[in-house]
Amino acid sequence: MIRHLLRDTQGSLAVEFALIGPTFIAMMLGVFQIGIGMQNYNALRSVGSDVMRYAVVNYQTNNDLTNTQVRDYARSIAVNSPYLLESSRLAVSVDSVTTSRVAGTFEKTLTLTYSVPTALSIIGFGDFPISYTQSIFLINDA
Repeated sequence: MIRHLLRDTQGSLAVEFALIGPTFIAMMLGVFQIGIGMQNYNALRSVGSDVMRYAVVNYQTNNDLTNTQVRDYARSIAVNSPYLLESSRLAVSVDSVTTSRVAGTFEKTLTLTYSVPTALSIIGFGDFPISYTQSIFLINDA
């Protein structure tokens, strides 16, 4: 009877999966999480480029935009297609730089911060923030 039990391997697959399965599932969710984070970071970069282009074109056509207008534009395009970032997770700030790094320009700094939703909450990881900063240089005609 004991020899028969020692040679029986019918339950070995279940035991092996119970030992290795949770680690494998956590690794797969980690890969998924990295993909979500990269997509969100690329969305922030693209929003930054779109806002920079918008501000430069408006400034060149004599439409002086306030920091609030630039911030509102950034938020409006970030939450719509193709970026589809969640408004409640997005923070946008636009600040004027007192001394521009480029002579003959006005400089503004756009900062986008996004709290990436997590797929790893089942193993104790929470949402994590990512941030992107874009400098906007506007030519000073004066």
